[in-house]
Amino acid sequence: MRGAVLHAPGDIRVEEREVPRIVAPTDAVIRLSAACVCGSDLWPYRGVEAVDGPVAMGHEYVGIVEEVGDEVKTIKPGQFVIGSFFASDNTCGICGAGYQSLCVHRELVGGAQAELLRVPLADGTLVATPGVPADDLIPSFLAASDVLGTGWFGAVAAQAGPGRTVAVVGDGAVGLLAVLAARQLGAEQIIAMSRHAPRQKLAREFGATDIVTERGDAGIARVKELTGGLGAHSVIEAVGTQESMLQAIGSTRPGGHVGYVGVAHDVTLDGQELFFSHVHLHGGPAPVRQYLPQLIDLIWNRRINPGKVFDLDLPLDKAAEAYRAMDERRAIKALLRP
Repeated sequence: MRGAVLHAPGDIRVEEREVPRIVAPTDAVIRLSAACVCGSDLWPYRGVEAVDGPVAMGHEYVGIVEEVGDEVKTIKPGQFVIGSFFASDNTCGICGAGYQSLCVHRELVGGAQAELLRVPLADGTLVATPGVPADDLIPSFLAASDVLGTGWFGAVAAQAGPGRTVAVVGDGAVGLLAVLAARQLGAEQIIAMSRHAPRQKLAREFGATDIVTERGDAGIARVKELTGGLGAHSVIEAVGTQESMLQAIGSTRPGGHVGYVGVAHDVTLDGQELFFSHVHLHGGPAPVRQYLPQLIDLIWNRRINPGKVFDLDLPLDKAAEAYRAMDERRAIKALLRP
């Protein structure tokens, strides 16, 4: 089968890979309907994360189940399913607390930019839709497999809700869908921090009430100006850099909450400054599986349309262009069709 492989920074190739098969009796193999490039895929693509030999890329996926292992009970061939980037049994004590991304049996699901994918722990990882969806819903279901679930977790971790002001640091797919999540959770005021007109427009469509173009100390000052000098109740950090984390904490009022979901790279915090900020920090790899049933219901009933974050739609063979477009910020998020 064909699949995208990263050989070195900037070197993505679509080439023949081994066809996935059932390895453990709890596995499923799905034929992918769509996959995509994630912002976190750009870290190794740019050489920020080391690439140790050829790596099969992709961890966001939707598709039709082709085969299941002997111990799989709830997932069946022919179902359209969505899963998370971490496989989980959904039964351990950590999963029960809602943190399936840290399941005691978790496995990273990789190699999804391909025609077929093996998913471990299928019963705990995959969630089926009520039926095979219409084609126009597939991008939204694909968003649910990571960026929507991650933005949703960021909003929940930041305790976005009625009567609260939310600020979102980062205007990539996760940040934009954190805006959508904050609106769905009932936030009163939503401040999107963005310098890019197309992303600002989409943020407005998803529910942003204010746009802040400034960064750093100027961005913090502007958020405080919009919030009576206090800062936001809830701030979602969706980038993962030192600047974005400090901007998020600085934009939060005392007693407020930061939900951080950007994969951190070289982020260090001053303990004394944090101590005296009275800011709550919560985040990490999103437990997407926790939110999938709710998100599937919202999408299936067309109450939300997170698939709007895909502004580039390409065949799998054009994966290299998808990476280039996102790296050069010509695209918010690129969808790949096997």
